[in-house]
Amino acid sequence: MAGVPNNLRAFTTVYNSAMTKPSSDLSKLQDFLARHPRLVLLTGAGVSAGSGIPTYRDGEGKWKQSDPIQHRDFIEQSAARKRYWARSMVGWPKVSRATPNKAHLALAKLEASGHVERLITQNVDCLHQRAGSQNVVDLHGRLNEVKCLDCSAVYERDLIQIQLQRNNPALFTLTAEILPDGDADLADHHIDNVKVPICERCSGTLKPNVVFFGGTVPKARVKQCMDSVERADALLSIGSSLQVFSGYRFCRRAHELDKPVVLINPGITRADPIASLKLTSPCAPLLEQWSSSWTTLSR
Repeated sequence: MAGVPNNLRAFTTVYNSAMTKPSSDLSKLQDFLARHPRLVLLTGAGVSAGSGIPTYRDGEGKWKQSDPIQHRDFIEQSAARKRYWARSMVGWPKVSRATPNKAHLALAKLEASGHVERLITQNVDCLHQRAGSQNVVDLHGRLNEVKCLDCSAVYERDLIQIQLQRNNPALFTLTAEILPDGDADLADHHIDNVKVPICERCSGTLKPNVVFFGGTVPKARVKQCMDSVERADALLSIGSSLQVFSGYRFCRRAHELDKPVVLINPGITRADPIASLKLTSPCAPLLEQWSSSWTTLSR
């Protein structure tokens, strides 16, 4: 195994001598990692669910709530911007206080072991970075940043929260059901008179620095991820239904290159027909088990 780090060679040697025919999801995952030492990881909302951040879809890939805000509506409609910022003001604190869970920590350990070519996340919560992962591409952007559409100034989301609370004191004490990506379920009468935040530099329109549904992932970001898929031995998708093309395209590309596509997801995914292996265990317990076994075998 030329080019494989020494600790991975040790893991492969110990694993191959200890295991025969894998049967459980853990042993299948161990076998896959031993045979594919350089991975692209693709993560979705299921990874952050253990941190208290809700997912958009159920186990069959269907929407749990009403459709999320669309890019074109936010750009063109004042009412859509009011709706977004009112709900975000109430929902943001939940996301900002979220902490990495065992899945994030295990994937950071996987990277530290030399196993990760790139981690592509469809999540916008930055929990992978907070867990210690470094080689991360935030495919859909970062919710902790806000960008001016007029002058391109970038602000920390916490600073925008202060502006929102100052200008909308009636919303400050509201509680509501928290939805994915810092959204909250507010009644329309709480939204009608909301004062949206503005750019302090040019008074322009502010938008969270994320790719809304119907928006486009920057081409350079997509190319960076595609290049990583071409360099890797395989792709491992974790906690994603892959219903959105922006993430699914990397599975499709790996399959075109005859590289294994492995899925960890209890429910239906768009990539099921092209997967080399699917593990239906919840991701956090499975990855924690792997992390513990790796620690034991690498001693």
